[in-house]
Amino acid sequence: MALKQADRERGCVIWFTGLSGSGKTTIAHLVEEKLANAGVPIELLDGDVVRENLSKGLGFSKEDRDTNIRRIAFVAHLLQRNGTFVLTAAISPYRAIREEARMMIKDFVEVYADAPLEVCEERDTKGLYAKARAGEIKGFTGIDDPYEPPAGSEVVCKTADETVEESAQKVIDKLVELKFLVDE
Repeated sequence: MALKQADRERGCVIWFTGLSGSGKTTIAHLVEEKLANAGVPIELLDGDVVRENLSKGLGFSKEDRDTNIRRIAFVAHLLQRNGTFVLTAAISPYRAIREEARMMIKDFVEVYADAPLEVCEERDTKGLYAKARAGEIKGFTGIDDPYEPPAGSEVVCKTADETVEESAQKVIDKLVELKFLVDE
């Protein structure tokens, strides 16, 4: 398969959402690699990196989380409108703010990294879920703060049942179907 950007003037935002440990960033990195190899202009906005550089000082209240997502959406929109494909990998736990991002961004493709909570906890290399369960971290998404699963994502990756390659291919296939990419 030889991919290329369908229209050099048209970028899109591929918005990965899911619990911590669901596989968002892992899939996003593989999609990034595939798009870069195809010569597609690409930027990855990882939630952890954005929090460190663009949203430093924000906490984890609903208001601060929404502010963080608005900032990610704004930067993604600026890049997308200039023909760049933008991958975002942020938990973005609330449906309403994801919908707000969708409305701000012209070409928006939501990817739900769907994994059961117990699988996410098993994958947790930082021990955050254990700390949240022990009460050391308050307001942790999936434990004592809600995660609102998307109602109509363009792509759903069942990351407990699929390989990273299968999940990434689902995303690529959807981008071809939506005519952001062409398969020559």
